[in-house]
Amino acid sequence: MALAQAEKSRKITYTLDDAMDVLLAKLDGAIDDMENGRVQSIEEAWEEIEAV
Repeated sequence: MALAQAEKSRKITYTLDDAMDVLLAKLDGAIDDMENGRVQSIEEAWEEIEAV
């Protein structure tokens, strides 16, 4: 029983606030990239997608 509880306590759980923090951080990074000219053309993006 103690082992099951230990395993259960190791699971990572996320809340809606955690998800929003991640989403907003990614959005901030994307806005920063756009403002500083670090962007891909649509052709470059498709080439990268098709290479996978």
